[in-house]
Amino acid sequence: MPISTTESGDGRKVTIHVSGRFDFAAHQEFMRAYKQHPRGEKMFVVDLRNTEYMDSSAMGMLLQLRDYAAKGQPMELVNSNDGVREILRIANFDKIFKVA
Repeated sequence: MPISTTESGDGRKVTIHVSGRFDFAAHQEFMRAYKQHPRGEKMFVVDLRNTEYMDSSAMGMLLQLRDYAAKGQPMELVNSNDGVREILRIANFDKIFKVA
């Protein structure tokens, strides 16, 4: 499962792009994607445009990322398809994260 990152021009925001299945098999790669940036200094966006499926372990990874990210910065989950958006809604992640 490919995971890639891009950083904004000002260096304050990191976007993590998740492709394919977002499940436990992606744990190490996802963790490496955000831990290459200093803890508590970046705002993170997770782009789910190419994510086909996510399970409960992916939700746990998102919570870990939220704890790692800059305090006071809303973490965003963007570009999810209808199926992934429904999973996020059922788990009330739309109350924890900005889901767009």
